[in-house]
Amino acid sequence: MNKLVKLLKVHGSENKFFILDQTLLETPLNDNELKNVAINFCANILGGADGLLVIDTSERCLGKMRVINADGSEAKMCGNGLRTVSRYLSEKYQLDEFKVETMASDLDVAKATDFYQGVPAFSVEISPISFNQTDLPFSYHNEDEMIDQKIPEFLPDQSFTAIAVPNPHLISFVPEVSQLELGDLGQKLNAPNEFFPEGVNVSFSQILDTNKLFVQTYERGVGFTNACGTGMSATSLAFALLHSDKFNPAEEISVYNPGGMVKTKVTLNQTKEKSQLRLIGNATFTHEIEISEFALHNNQLTDLNVSETGEEKDYQAFVKSIAQ
Repeated sequence: MNKLVKLLKVHGSENKFFILDQTLLETPLNDNELKNVAINFCANILGGADGLLVIDTSERCLGKMRVINADGSEAKMCGNGLRTVSRYLSEKYQLDEFKVETMASDLDVAKATDFYQGVPAFSVEISPISFNQTDLPFSYHNEDEMIDQKIPEFLPDQSFTAIAVPNPHLISFVPEVSQLELGDLGQKLNAPNEFFPEGVNVSFSQILDTNKLFVQTYERGVGFTNACGTGMSATSLAFALLHSDKFNPAEEISVYNPGGMVKTKVTLNQTKEKSQLRLIGNATFTHEIEISEFALHNNQLTDLNVSETGEEKDYQAFVKSIAQ
């Protein structure tokens, strides 16, 4: 158990994670160990992160991804994280297209054209999609769905749409994103509340132009995040459904966020739940971390051997190139 294990510090649109490949361990960490390690890594190592991405073996797919949030809770899915895990598995097994098992479904992933020199990109499927209140879950006046609905209890002048992909998202299109209002609503709906008993990710989106959005998210289990992959995907679907005058179905949507930009592809279906969503964006590895397996099991993160990859410089050059 004293062999050295390599972890990665990674990000998708500056949504930062650590990747732990459990298949390389002599003894995988149990759930309690994973929770404790995730909290410690995300709070204290290399400036912290939004979560720990755990790779396990899968009977059906090339690998299985689990998402442990910074607070130790587990998320069903993570779009930005899935891109980085896809790159890791792609390089490990020398494959450009495959499936990854997640808590809710097996998802198609594929290597995409680099976003910029030195900025590798991956395209990942985001599914399943549901608007039903039981899947989010939410409770509001016995409504089955919440689509473009005014809810004065949230904010007086905004309309809201709730979509599970499968993480639960509450989306509002606004003339300008108010971080204060977003933070207040995010905190309110992730504390004990009557509307979303399990909490919800809250995104405000500004429509900049045809197929061009800005999205900021208050993430359940994390707080403000530079980017939320499933949030940008759910917002793109809501945009395509509600703002057809600004949506060109033949083209990808450019979704800007505080950490950069991703592309989404929305293929609408007459049954909205059968619409197809893909998220395309960077998969950047910033650091390699070596630690003994013994220290990992015992959550002792003091003796780490850390090296930088140099990829962040290229990512920042990309961000500069898209500055509006």
